[in-house]
Amino acid sequence: MDGFWEPFRFEFFRHGLLVATVAGALCGLVGTFVVLRRMSYIGHGLSHAVFGGAAVAAVVGVDFFLGAGAWGIASALLIGRVARRGVIGSDAAIGVVTTASFALGLALFGLYGQARQSTEALLFGSILGVDETDIAVVVGVTVATVLVVALGYRPLLFSTFDPEVAAVSGLRVDRLDALLMVVLAVAILATTQVLGVVLVAATLVIPATVARMLTNRFARMLWLSTVIGAACGFVGMVASYHLDISSGAAVVLVGAALFTVVFAATGARGRRRLGARRIEPAA
Repeated sequence: MDGFWEPFRFEFFRHGLLVATVAGALCGLVGTFVVLRRMSYIGHGLSHAVFGGAAVAAVVGVDFFLGAGAWGIASALLIGRVARRGVIGSDAAIGVVTTASFALGLALFGLYGQARQSTEALLFGSILGVDETDIAVVVGVTVATVLVVALGYRPLLFSTFDPEVAAVSGLRVDRLDALLMVVLAVAILATTQVLGVVLVAATLVIPATVARMLTNRFARMLWLSTVIGAACGFVGMVASYHLDISSGAAVVLVGAALFTVVFAATGARGRRRLGARRIEPAA
């Protein structure tokens, strides 16, 4: 039993454990809207856009959070604007914008030494290298996201499940969509340095998908997905130390194992919930 508590003696591990738990909760919360809007691909895409922005920021000497954040938010808003115009589908818009950003990042990655040094860890995360600033950023973004969801709960709920009726009722659905895209981009920005471009999309999708199999109520799904994301972050970090594997990979593998168990346990009911578009708004 003493071996289990061994990593808790190290400050770097406690920092990593805290930020992994909070980042997992943040991704679980935001991922609820991603899954219910059937936009799972966008988490993968925006993390790639942030990668390109981080490379540009490194080359021009701009702060990572300012440069990559501005790039990610601009990409998110551009995707939303293109998709709303109906010229091409949202999946195509995501593919064009985000793969172009990622390709730019790879090009800069190969051409400039400073970009290589600054962005290499973004691919797979560097959770054990986090400091107080990284922790403060993740906690601050999480608190801000909770406030946005709490204050805009009903409009976000309405626009998620019936955007046409919401627009007719007077809601600015385009602004709500833009707000959600900004929140998603900022959440990805805050967690990419921790979990990495390759893995952040999984932490957005898995907790919300597991929660969806367990409940048919929106409010319950919100907090359940948040708790599941936090638990995956905590357990994954502890497992990564004892198994000597990548922290980000361990977090995702814990989530995948939980998904497998819940998928098998809920059976046909869980699969029907995943396929259904209807969900009850009450808690």
